[in-house]
Amino acid sequence: MSSRSAQVPRGIVFNVQRASFHDGPGIRTTVFLKGCPLSCPWCHNPEGIAPQVQVIVNAARCLGCGSCTNACPRPAGPLSSGEKVGDGDCLACGRCLDACPAEARQIVGREWTVPEVLAEVLRDRLAYDTSGGGVTFSGGEPLFQPAFLAACLDACRQAGIHTAVDTCGFASREVAAAIAGQADLLLWDLKHLDPGRHRELTGVSLDPILANLEAASRLGVRIWLRIPVIPGVNDDPDNLRAVAALASALPAVERVSLLPYHRTGTGKAARLGREDGLTPVPRPSPERMREVAALLEEGGIAAVIGG
Repeated sequence: MSSRSAQVPRGIVFNVQRASFHDGPGIRTTVFLKGCPLSCPWCHNPEGIAPQVQVIVNAARCLGCGSCTNACPRPAGPLSSGEKVGDGDCLACGRCLDACPAEARQIVGREWTVPEVLAEVLRDRLAYDTSGGGVTFSGGEPLFQPAFLAACLDACRQAGIHTAVDTCGFASREVAAAIAGQADLLLWDLKHLDPGRHRELTGVSLDPILANLEAASRLGVRIWLRIPVIPGVNDDPDNLRAVAALASALPAVERVSLLPYHRTGTGKAARLGREDGLTPVPRPSPERMREVAALLEEGGIAAVIGG
């Protein structure tokens, strides 16, 4: 392999969702990159947190036949449903998947090249052109793979495809500024605006997230703030007023998108061997979502329920 080809960025993608209507304007293709520095207990895509390719196990489908054990080259045997993926020396080689008659195992993530991503995105170019859509890079946290993300954004721009990046904003100033300068739209996820509560919930500081958000706003890139509305966690009036004040202070912010919490990530977390998570909370009712939107609109902020 030449040194030039060795330097071509490759990335780990765990899902590509076509015909997405909730990740930016128009009809979009959402590309989900693995790896995230946050540990939000409500995460909808827990399979995107670890940066490496993973094997997940659906214990409900397991027949207990031992076929996976016989096929696994790992001395300790294949991963169980209660074992955290990434522990030990699992190679994610896929032999246990091929051997399982019940299809109880699945590999999450694979290595993609930039041309592969572009080819997948271009499949729906007609839909983008007629709807004002494009591609959205999400995760995980797409800024976790900055070189690959930057190369994908550049390829999409050269192909005339509108780009959006769905990010929590936790990255170095250099990475955040570089990506903000390449994207047509930033979907900036805010979990909580109280610094102590933010660290407690996500495991990271709020400071770089807000600093990067302010820097992106100064660059003039379009920004939609996105709030996962989680009852009893971040839907209190104080936090919502802080969101409204922040949005008002940043001229590049066009609107706040309110995303109602749901528990679709719970089953995936169990298959990953993750026992952490929120104490079960209900999905916010449509009435509650309208109340949250009204509170933000009182501060002069355009609030949209959904993507």
